[in-house]
Amino acid sequence: MTSGATSNDDVWLVIPVFNEAQVIRDVAANAAKTFPNIVCVDDGSRDDSAAQIRAAGVRLVQHPVNLGQGAAIQTGVEYARAQPGARYFVTFDADGQHRVDDVVAMIERLRTEPVDIIVGTRFAEGRSESVPLLRRMALRTIVFLSPRTRRLGLTDAHNGLRAFNKTVADDLDLVMAGMSHASEFVALIDHHGWRVAEQPVTILYTDYSRAKGQSLINGVNIVADGLLHPRMRK
Repeated sequence: MTSGATSNDDVWLVIPVFNEAQVIRDVAANAAKTFPNIVCVDDGSRDDSAAQIRAAGVRLVQHPVNLGQGAAIQTGVEYARAQPGARYFVTFDADGQHRVDDVVAMIERLRTEPVDIIVGTRFAEGRSESVPLLRRMALRTIVFLSPRTRRLGLTDAHNGLRAFNKTVADDLDLVMAGMSHASEFVALIDHHGWRVAEQPVTILYTDYSRAKGQSLINGVNIVADGLLHPRMRK
């Protein structure tokens, strides 16, 4: 392994942010201890998120209005893939749910295994018990209603923790701006034939993150939105 790989200089974390002033500074600063290249996309926040991102000492890109998480991820990936030496990319939540240790394991797999994109899963090695019941029902419903997801062998396609190489980043073109971008990610994996794998991860459900979770009805709406979009019907 090269010294660049050891220092993770070739890895970029992309963090979409919307009204996360309460936690984003600590989340970004903690991740930066391991991954020095981080871009936070402030997606039209109405709170102090932008100032907190600057205080964390990471890169900041701002949307003047709220466009949705998919649009924020696309903006962040476009920024990151234009940076010299960028080879690996990670989508990382702003609310403190994701663990840096899981990202380290995913990046190591990208470096050593014949895979283009790794998606985190909460449904492996007995980890699903930590997932709140309603959220578990919503996630299971999404998989049940998506034949493409099942065909690709994905058990938790709406997990926001993903790591991928430059092949994926260069061709990534998310057009579904909201939460349905996760279904679009699956469609793009299928369309491009990207080699995909899952990584067991631990999601940290704090009181803060639980308050912002997806309900069962919202999960079904995400799938319905995806099925109605032309790209998802291809």
